[in-house]
Amino acid sequence: MLGPDGFRALAEQVLRRSSADQTEVVLVSTDSALTRFAGSAIHQNVVERDAEVSVRAAIGRRVGVAKTNDLSADGLERVVARAAEVARRQPEDPDFPGLPEAAPFESVDGYRAETEACSPDRRALMVKTICDLAVERRLTASGAFTTEAGELGVANSQGVFAHDRSSRANLLTVVMDDGSSGYAERTALSVDAIDAEGAGREAVDKALRSRGAVAVEPGEYPVVLEEYAVGELLQYVAYMGFGALANQEGWGFMRGKLGERIVDERISIWDDGRDARGLPTAFDYEGVPKQRVALIDRGVATGVVYDSLTAARDGRRSTGHALPAPNTFGPFPLHLAMATGDTPKEELARGVERGLWVTRFHYVNVLQSDRAILTGMTRDGTFLIEQGELTRPVKNLRFTQSITEAWSELGAIGREAALIESWGGGALAPSMRLDRFRFTGISAE
Repeated sequence: MLGPDGFRALAEQVLRRSSADQTEVVLVSTDSALTRFAGSAIHQNVVERDAEVSVRAAIGRRVGVAKTNDLSADGLERVVARAAEVARRQPEDPDFPGLPEAAPFESVDGYRAETEACSPDRRALMVKTICDLAVERRLTASGAFTTEAGELGVANSQGVFAHDRSSRANLLTVVMDDGSSGYAERTALSVDAIDAEGAGREAVDKALRSRGAVAVEPGEYPVVLEEYAVGELLQYVAYMGFGALANQEGWGFMRGKLGERIVDERISIWDDGRDARGLPTAFDYEGVPKQRVALIDRGVATGVVYDSLTAARDGRRSTGHALPAPNTFGPFPLHLAMATGDTPKEELARGVERGLWVTRFHYVNVLQSDRAILTGMTRDGTFLIEQGELTRPVKNLRFTQSITEAWSELGAIGREAALIESWGGGALAPSMRLDRFRFTGISAE
């Protein structure tokens, strides 16, 4: 890690060497350690340390980007020259507004030293806790445990200078025997907050209860979705409509609907990079301060997130949601949260005459983004609900569903939210009951 002083020195080198009209330098450093396990035994320990510098050069309205992990003086000189050469070869972008100007921001507490210092021995002991719980019940455990520290620095020729540190710990496990499986995941800033025993017991319990799964017919069912399933849906819904680019290009489900009710009034979703319950970040990859953005407020489509380019197109200001340049995604919300309700999770199945309980989804894909239609499979714990009780495990099912339509059929929302790791960030997701959810196929397994 370079730290703020080291990054300032590096940024000054880059900006001094650049002949472009405007120049931006972004530093992403990562120290990541990973312990993998399978068959109830650790089989891999990996440590990766890397630092990448990205230079964005603007010559008029021509913009080029080049990257390197050679941080020597010669390496920086080469990447600056390469970015300028790329810019000269690009067509003009009539929408390019120039690089952002400096804006004040407050640092966030997104780093924990104990996470960076976590040893392989400590990760191994926590993994052993899970494996022992599985072996006691004649099951096998697999999964991965990551501890990571990073730094993000952004500086440009317009006066932006931003630097911050971060950390993340993520433990996930799948516990299995022949024909059944259970899943659990824990994500936190601090490795001290990772409850390996709780995750192990949760996954073991799901695996045991999943034995002897029966087939049920596809169709529409009331469903209870656990936090893992809701978190998965949230990140795909974000891709399909919470970024300004999706709506500017016409493929986002929020296009033309701002100010309209699109889901049940009990649903509110926002993005807040400063929320200490998540994995907080003070600024984006352009050095613009993170803003809290209400996306859906009491069922009404309220807003989308912006970077500097999409904001200029709409005559708005960036909300601090730029991804690293160049990218085809546009701005993206990396710190999503959904409002909780007042129903204990264990009571969500009450009143369901016949429905399904879903632990999580996988192999999710977008079918029609302008209608928020997804398809995917249930996994690692799907159960039949009868007369308000979980009665039998069922074989995995394929769903094909408009998520906004499903969220318009809301039964209840759980009163607790869990931090679920998502693309480049984390989502605070509650469990929920939906009165109708469409399943269109059944797994052959």
